[in-house]
Amino acid sequence: MEKQLVIPSAEPFLFTAGSSGCVLVHGFTGAPKEMRLMGEALYKKGITALGVRLAGHATEPSDLRRTVWKDWLVSVEDGIHLLSGICHKVFIAGLSLGGLLSLISAARYPILQGAIALAAPYSLGSDWRLKYAKPLSAIIPSIEKQKDSPRDDEISNGHVDYPEYPTKGIAELHDLTKVMRQSLAEINIPVLLVNSDADQTVPLWHAEMIQKGITQVHVERMIIKGSGHVITEDTDRDHVFDAAYQFMMKHGG
Repeated sequence: MEKQLVIPSAEPFLFTAGSSGCVLVHGFTGAPKEMRLMGEALYKKGITALGVRLAGHATEPSDLRRTVWKDWLVSVEDGIHLLSGICHKVFIAGLSLGGLLSLISAARYPILQGAIALAAPYSLGSDWRLKYAKPLSAIIPSIEKQKDSPRDDEISNGHVDYPEYPTKGIAELHDLTKVMRQSLAEINIPVLLVNSDADQTVPLWHAEMIQKGITQVHVERMIIKGSGHVITEDTDRDHVFDAAYQFMMKHGG
């Protein structure tokens, strides 16, 4: 009997369509499923969609405690190379942590045509405990998760994520925000930032700071109304998906 390690419905996915493709990257403690609706929408419009699973995610929380931020970036890099083998033009789009990785990838991988960051955090804030999160993780291995407030109950009931934040993972995420901020000035491909005005996890000022840091290219912005943090699974998701598609078409998709 097969003993599946990945949480059922949280597997990575590939929808093969046209010669333009998009790597889709989920968020911290999340799973490819939170990008699946976006992948399906892009596929229906002729875009090949690859949803990657970040290392340590969609299995069990203890796996995430053993990963570092470079493992997540390697997961994305694998996806970029895989998709470039079947598509002539490759874009990347990510949610939250996936947005950070998309922006870093935009600075590192010249093969990309454009990057879409959905609800990407500029920083994790100034809490003094962040500095000591790694050593504290030996004593406090996880932190209770406070749920976001999505508006689409039907979709959110099927959402797949870990019920807690591994403290070690928070430390790695904190380090990754520093890498992202250092990468912004090196980005020279088109960028689209999408955020919700009701996102309590990543308020709009995060996108404003990211935009200021990208100095080589014009940054496109979209603000949606009333959705929670996981905008790919909330009430205005179709507008998000259409904006992503239009962005890709505008920039050679």
